Amino acid sequence: MKIENSTVVTEFILLGLTQSRNIQLLVFVLILIFYLIILPGNFLIILTIRSDPGLTAPLYFFLGNLAFLDASYSFIVAPRMLMDFLSEKKVISYRGCITQLFFLHFLGGGEGLLLVVMAFDRYIAICRPLHYSTVMNPRACYAMLLGLWLGGFVHSVIQVAVILHLPFCGPNRLDNFFCDVSQVIKLACTGIFWVELLMVFNSGLMTLLCFLGLLSSYAVILCHVRRSASEGKNKAMSTCTTHIIIIFLMFGPAIFIYTRPFKTLPADKIVSFFHTVIFPLMNPVIYTLRNQEVKTSMKRLLSRYVVCGIDFIMRN
Repeated sequence: MKIENSTVVTEFILLGLTQSRNIQLLVFVLILIFYLIILPGNFLIILTIRSDPGLTAPLYFFLGNLAFLDASYSFIVAPRMLMDFLSEKKVISYRGCITQLFFLHFLGGGEGLLLVVMAFDRYIAICRPLHYSTVMNPRACYAMLLGLWLGGFVHSVIQVAVILHLPFCGPNRLDNFFCDVSQVIKLACTGIFWVELLMVFNSGLMTLLCFLGLLSSYAVILCHVRRSASEGKNKAMSTCTTHIIIIFLMFGPAIFIYTRPFKTLPADKIVSFFHTVIFPLMNPVIYTLRNQEVKTSMKRLLSRYVVCGIDFIMRN
């Protein structure tokens, strides 16, 4: 089937994470455990923040959106990866590959920008507390939320638009377990130097600048906190430390993948696996373990549901 950009490839064959059946079984069980135990944590965070009147601060508003992005992001690669472990032939259609690539960068770009917004929120709260209610009003929060969604969309559309104009006439074997820019463009039947350069600037440079900017902003915040003698010093330190952990977990693998020329390295698959499958499911654990307010509210919410459940059983 020939389409407008001279592409004759209608599907891609995924070689997967590994060819070892024992390792595949181990990874399958690992992902399944993460899904069954940790993924509900994202939805629990959202439900807790939505139902607790005490968690209305912008920090929790953005945390709820982060949980939503993580939950959405975790459905892009992992479910198909689980199905592929049970299949002899791992095949994804051309359109399915483009769709996966689009949502991967749309949600990933939006999450990166959300971390920038959360850093700005913490900077205003800690370094400019008298201006916090004015700057971080509900209207401003929704405007920032809209801006990061648009930013992620534009970032992803650029990736997809470039790939849609590349001709693919064979081969069609992707040495990975999902579709991403760095693997797909290598299969194009044309010179890709300028395409690689564009992708490095669009993904790699943006990721690196966000990472350095976030580290700089939190360095300023932590210096300010250390000099202060306020009662909320420990809480501010804990919150900022949590955010810094998330920054390293998200941007570290992304920088490794997108800021260098697209050359295949042995560690690429492992880094990609951590970045696309493990990391989105770890956020709820990190946040709930380090945020006392969220933990307390979750316990109240769960105990309320348990009591309601017991009451329902007793009545019936």
